[in-house]
Amino acid sequence: MEGMDFERIIFLIAAGAIPVLFAITLHEVAHGWIANKLGDSTAKMLGRLTMNPLKHIDPIGTVVLPIGMLVFSLATTGTPFAFGWAKPIPVNTRNLKQPRRDMAIIAVGGPLANFLMAIFWAIMFTMFAAVIPDEAIASGFLTMAQIGLVFNLILMVLNLVPIPPLDGGRVLSGFVPRNLANALDRVEPYGFLLVIALLYFGVLDKVIGPIIGALYSFIAGIFL
Repeated sequence: MEGMDFERIIFLIAAGAIPVLFAITLHEVAHGWIANKLGDSTAKMLGRLTMNPLKHIDPIGTVVLPIGMLVFSLATTGTPFAFGWAKPIPVNTRNLKQPRRDMAIIAVGGPLANFLMAIFWAIMFTMFAAVIPDEAIASGFLTMAQIGLVFNLILMVLNLVPIPPLDGGRVLSGFVPRNLANALDRVEPYGFLLVIALLYFGVLDKVIGPIIGALYSFIAGIFL
């Protein structure tokens, strides 16, 4: 790996650490917050309704995989790409009045939080560009905001893919007939492997890429 490539990786990791950690953290907190509102206080009792990323970090999903994907994507395509996850928020469905419907609502909370964070980082990008005169300093903050915007959109759209255990799979399960919901439940143990395989072979990129691009253009057109 050339020196410049290594420096770029370190720069992107440093700039992206804060927005990536909070994208993943607030995604899970949103699930727990909605679950608490719907009658299940499991996450609250376990101290998971907190902004402290340390309470949500999964060593593989929050650290190893995002960094590994970043390095791999830069080494192969030159374009940075990564995704990850935190420790899932525990939900006890026995505390929910309408478990299937309520689980679908809880699932939507994570992607919605990511959409709001994408807007936040777009606003921060504009603010950084306006108030930081030094180009060298501004570069780091602008990259951080750009990563925050893009990563949150990736996390949002990817999680809405209707494959369990992704949020989209849980939403779908809440509205389809019981026999189809049971079939989705049987897919869940293999869901992440399926998603990673679809990403590796470029199948998922063709589906979610245009959606992410359209959302980015929409937000950029308003805030950037």
